[in-house]
Amino acid sequence: MARMRAVDAAVLILEKEGATQAFGLPGAAINPFYSAMRAHGGIRHVLARHVEGASHMAEGYTRAKAGNIGVCVGTSGPAGTDMITGLYSASADSIPILCITGQAPVEKLHKEDFQAIDIASIATPVTKWAVTVLEPAQVPGTFAKAFQLMREGRPGPVLIDLPLDVQLAEIEFEPETYEPLPVTKPAATRRQVEKALRMLCESERPLIVAGGGVVNADAAEELVEFAELTGVPVVPTLMAWGAIPDDHSLMAGMVGLQTSHRYGNATLLASDFVLGIGNRWANRHTGGIDTYTEGRTFVHVDIEPTQIGRVFAPDYGIVSDAKAALSLFVEVAREWKRAERLPDRGAWAQECRTRRSTMQRRTHFDTVPIKPQRVYEEMNRAFGPGVRYVSTIGLSQIQAAQLLHVYRPRHWINAGQAGPLGWTVPAALGVATADPESTVVALSGDYDFQFLIEELAVGAQFNIPYVHVVVNNAYLGLIRQAQRNFDMDYCVQLSFENINAPELGGYGVDHVKVAEGLGCKAIRVFEPDDILPALGKARTLAAEHRVPVVVEVILERVTNVSMGTEIDNVVEFEPVAEHAGHAPTAIAPLD
Repeated sequence: MARMRAVDAAVLILEKEGATQAFGLPGAAINPFYSAMRAHGGIRHVLARHVEGASHMAEGYTRAKAGNIGVCVGTSGPAGTDMITGLYSASADSIPILCITGQAPVEKLHKEDFQAIDIASIATPVTKWAVTVLEPAQVPGTFAKAFQLMREGRPGPVLIDLPLDVQLAEIEFEPETYEPLPVTKPAATRRQVEKALRMLCESERPLIVAGGGVVNADAAEELVEFAELTGVPVVPTLMAWGAIPDDHSLMAGMVGLQTSHRYGNATLLASDFVLGIGNRWANRHTGGIDTYTEGRTFVHVDIEPTQIGRVFAPDYGIVSDAKAALSLFVEVAREWKRAERLPDRGAWAQECRTRRSTMQRRTHFDTVPIKPQRVYEEMNRAFGPGVRYVSTIGLSQIQAAQLLHVYRPRHWINAGQAGPLGWTVPAALGVATADPESTVVALSGDYDFQFLIEELAVGAQFNIPYVHVVVNNAYLGLIRQAQRNFDMDYCVQLSFENINAPELGGYGVDHVKVAEGLGCKAIRVFEPDDILPALGKARTLAAEHRVPVVVEVILERVTNVSMGTEIDNVVEFEPVAEHAGHAPTAIAPLD
């Protein structure tokens, strides 16, 4: 057996498990772990400017590619508490990340030592497992169990807290014979799949609702094949956007109160059967349960047994990994198709396509200040099907989901349930680190952009290029729109006269100067016809200088974005498209 420090064993296990990218900040209580990373050399490291930023970078890295597990590292005390938001975001969206924190020596844990905090107890509600390792010999087993838990069942994050003396203690460990622990996932049976498929065949207007579990399971190909075999249109949730290409004939649009399409909501309301796979029935997708479920039969497939029935009771539930279930659905559907047991869905699918071609929102406006819809129209023109979009929360995210196009899984990377402001910059850096050759485009409102803006310096230091579109109306736009219900506009204005930037006309923070001061490139746009050239120039600058490039678009101060309290009562604040010129980049425009 080889004798080594516990931290050396931990780093070697990370390498064996395939987690070769870390994001973090060193500190006194975690320096032994950093010394092990330096000594072994198999783990790349990006130095974040804020520990919360490191946790979101790890999220972005994981979300970018099937099989990735991002690692975030911090010292004791506030480093761990700073990463709680990242753990919450990852837990809420079923994203496996590994958080490693330093800790005071074991004998000092109960003595209020400097920066000693029971981080495991704090992190427990937002992780699959959070543990402070008290015995050095338990370090290998703890890391092995962490990877098993992150991958098994519903994926999610784990926190491992390492006291300083535990890190430095020598243990016996044989890296050459280390093997990852087996990972088991529930799988649908043929009998279950046949029952669900019979229920689908008995319906007249069926839909498939695909959730983020389809993406997590890397099952997009199986989803599309099953839809094509049965002829059933697909509604992706926001977390699954791209699992079926936006230009596919069976893409029925997204459903919900905010990040939805008019035609998607109309199609759901016209359906009589819904097969949900890997989805949560989240409230922004369903709205009122009575409206969403009335007149429809539901089958729910999910990897987590307690997720079935959590929001409403389906007519039939199947506990299964999405890929395992869809593979069997495809197998049975092929057999039934050959036996001519599958009904023809051509008329229903055409009805859904007709809605799509007649229920577009308008994007083309020439007004100054710029209307945000025009920004997304030009983004559709500027970026091809390979673009990876990254966004978190706000009117910018909502309207982008209504108007942009996504063609591949993991090409809309979004903080779904938690939606923390500030997520976008570090997450985009994590995505661009995972896939450095792709076009990564982040989208933020001005407030989200300001939350963790210092992380732009990380992109400049480590040459991580991407394009960041900032739509600036100097407002907390989503909160302002919600305040309409209270007849107020209170504490949501970000505008002020910047004495150093009078050219901004009261829009406050000079994002261009800040971005340039952090080592990046930046462009500001005031005119709608300048958006497309600016986006093209940004791509060129990013490729040339290998740094983030910010494109700030100065918007009209007030825009109310389409949303409502029920899927049959989404309020449209702008006239909808009446002809193709109103929505020139729509995939199925009006004639």
